[in-house]
Amino acid sequence: MTKTELISVVANKAGIPKAAAEKALNATTEAIQDALKKGDKVTLVGFGTFDVAKRAARQGVNPRTRETIKIKASKSPRFRPGKAFKDAVNK
Repeated sequence: MTKTELISVVANKAGIPKAAAEKALNATTEAIQDALKKGDKVTLVGFGTFDVAKRAARQGVNPRTRETIKIKASKSPRFRPGKAFKDAVNK
């Protein structure tokens, strides 16, 4: 499902225009991104949790040249689904 298709589904289920559904979806994703940038965790009960995983700096190997390289520390957003969401998917 693409973002456009998701907007259409949300608009139909909520009975609102597509423009309003797009604004709501964009606002939601921006709010989640802003919270994660601040280091906060976003929990949607029954759906799941968005948080940031920190990856430490480490040594890696370039597979083409077999040369050892340094990989910088980084942060990566992650999503962990809630029990109700998992159960709904597994029905």
